[in-house]
Amino acid sequence: MVERIGSGGLQREAILAALRRQSAQADAVRDAAAEVAGGPGARKAGETASPAFAGALEQGLRAVDAEVKAAERLPEDMALGRVEDFAEIAARVKRADLSFKFAMEIRNKLIDAYREVMRMQV
Repeated sequence: MVERIGSGGLQREAILAALRRQSAQADAVRDAAAEVAGGPGARKAGETASPAFAGALEQGLRAVDAEVKAAERLPEDMALGRVEDFAEIAARVKRADLSFKFAMEIRNKLIDAYREVMRMQV
């Protein structure tokens, strides 16, 4: 099966590098979310965000996290013969990459909005 992918394992290394990069970006998103939640202007005890917004945000992050984790398991699945088509692997990695980039853009917009609110004078 690996012979069909190509010689030298260059494609395998590219997939592994992309997965490592996605994992590092996921860690950065988690750190930024924790920073925003605990940063200046954070809610005091007893104050909560809108349950619908918080739930939607959490659900979206869980979906992206599941997609990235599934992509991280692809090299193992390929080695064990569960996935035989390289095009399927490439499509799954690309889908995980796009969903992660979309989540990063949402995070950036939320952080920009937070900073803009913090700059407002009361």
